[in-house]
Amino acid sequence: MKSKKQISIIIPCFNEELNIPKTNKEIKKIFLTINKYNHEMIFVDNGSTDDTKKEITKLAKRDSNIRAIFLSRNFGPEASLQAGLDYACGDVIISIPCDLQDPPALIPEFIKKWEEGNTIVTGIYTKSEDDFFTAFLRKTFYAIFKKISNIEIPVNASGVGLLDRKALNALNSLPEKYRFFRGLRSWVGFKTAYIVYEKKKRNKGNSSYNLFNYIKHAERGIFGFSYLFLDLIVYVGFIFVILSFLFVLWYVLFSLLFGNPIKGSITILVSIVFFGGIQLLAISIIGKYIQVVVEETKSRPVYIVDKVISKIKQ
Repeated sequence: MKSKKQISIIIPCFNEELNIPKTNKEIKKIFLTINKYNHEMIFVDNGSTDDTKKEITKLAKRDSNIRAIFLSRNFGPEASLQAGLDYACGDVIISIPCDLQDPPALIPEFIKKWEEGNTIVTGIYTKSEDDFFTAFLRKTFYAIFKKISNIEIPVNASGVGLLDRKALNALNSLPEKYRFFRGLRSWVGFKTAYIVYEKKKRNKGNSSYNLFNYIKHAERGIFGFSYLFLDLIVYVGFIFVILSFLFVLWYVLFSLLFGNPIKGSITILVSIVFFGGIQLLAISIIGKYIQVVVEETKSRPVYIVDKVISKIKQ
């Protein structure tokens, strides 16, 4: 008799003690209606400071379909997701947050798209609790990212979605430590489908993600996928060399014909500040790329696991 295929549900958690019981209940309810597949649930605790670890431990000890992975500290959202991907045993992997903003009811829709022959299924939300400024920054980022990387990530594409084992193996084969999952998911290619949904309000608790986290996340995408800014430094530098040469030529000719055309220190001061600002910006951009190189050459792991609790037989 042919064995059932397995679906792995990855649930990254950070300070989600209030949401874990309901998230578990919602997902369990869904798999009561999808009995043609086996399933496992992988809760990844990213160094929570509340009772998240306690709640996950209780679930893992009483349910043979649940695996609990505890990271040694908070390594960031990319790391907790990667830990889940590394430990997943399923033929299909679905990632979904624990706050219930991205409803578990999406799981059957993801599976249906996979059954239709898609290797990757990505969730795209149409509504969220983001304020106007954050939403504007998000749309601007994805528009810029598309232009500078030649990789298309739809606006409001979330980390929620499905990966076939083939796509997961491709992602896990990438050696880079400076990871931007949404970019890598698009970069590996494969046949992709999209599910549009409405983001819900958080079930309980407050989000630990702030504007600074969004900016740092955007940096991963921009500096991990594009060299455009380095190219711009070269182009801008070349343009200013030409302009400087033309200015010197104009200055010499004008001086010979009409005398010294520029008097006083204000013009010189403004020029110094302007070109100094350009140089500082260029150095900062180069520094960001050097940071990426340093992160990669350190060869540190993306995360460190403190403990694993599981009754699942691999």
